[in-house]
Amino acid sequence: MDIKIGLIGCGVMGADHAAILHAGVAGARLVAVQDADRARAEALAALSGTAVVIGNATDLIAHTDVDAVLIAAPDPTHAPLVLACLAAGKPVLCEKPLADTAQGCRDVVEAEIAGGKRLVQVGFMRRFDPGYRALRQCVATERLGAPLMLHCIHRNKIAPDYITSDQVIANSGVHEMDIARHLLGEVFAAVTVISACPSRLMPNRQPQLLILESASGVVVSVEITPDAQYGYDVQGELVCEGGTISLAPAPPVALRHAGMDGFTVEADWRQRFAEAYRAQMVEWIGSIQTGHPAGASAWDGYMASRTAVSALEAWRTGQRVVISTEVRPDFYAP
Repeated sequence: MDIKIGLIGCGVMGADHAAILHAGVAGARLVAVQDADRARAEALAALSGTAVVIGNATDLIAHTDVDAVLIAAPDPTHAPLVLACLAAGKPVLCEKPLADTAQGCRDVVEAEIAGGKRLVQVGFMRRFDPGYRALRQCVATERLGAPLMLHCIHRNKIAPDYITSDQVIANSGVHEMDIARHLLGEVFAAVTVISACPSRLMPNRQPQLLILESASGVVVSVEITPDAQYGYDVQGELVCEGGTISLAPAPPVALRHAGMDGFTVEADWRQRFAEAYRAQMVEWIGSIQTGHPAGASAWDGYMASRTAVSALEAWRTGQRVVISTEVRPDFYAP
């Protein structure tokens, strides 16, 4: 029997999730949608052909025809909506961040533990990307020996005018904070942030360089450039004792044209991580069917948020900030 999915938020990400379900995910069906803009919800429901529009998010979560919930609504709504899903006993896949504050993430963690069942998955889709999975496998098998450094680049052509330097760290950099912790299998002990001069094209924000130090001493560098005019570009190189392994460019073909030789660059994250988003959906549905959690947990969402808070402190003060340790509850053991 299909898992009946309710979608909250019908903007860019919500529409993409709906398209993945519409294209066909075994064992899943979109049955309900909700958005603050009812016309947008109605358009998406019509496109799906299987979903009804529900007036508010609380009613969608409580609806008897909804088995599980996808949250792609604005960030401040995430924690309250996830808590409502937990209260209803329904699995939920929530886009990052899990909450707009570290305490909000902690509230979700405590509520999930109190409920006694893992129901929350956070949408850190890079965990499902084939390239990142290969890097993680390399670390796990010690194929190249122990990791020494990880270099990350996150360049985004599309960034609204209202995105400021702090949001560059908290909204974009959080992806690297999660995936680096996931790849290395350990927490971060300290963070330093160095700000570059702002681009003349966007003077209200600066590119940022984060230096994260893991508990064992692995150094992770993260360049976040919010105004890369040539496209959306994510790169990663893992330096180990016996060699290096890097993410390959995502396009499947190389081009020679007009005096240029190389790869095309995606316009945004949806194209770059299309395969990861689909794999995330498939594995989320599988986790509901089997009862075995997949992807990033609520604890992972909390850890990413705590790291982001420390990075913002490092940015504001210009100092290296020690990240306080916190023991992972047994509830979230792998």
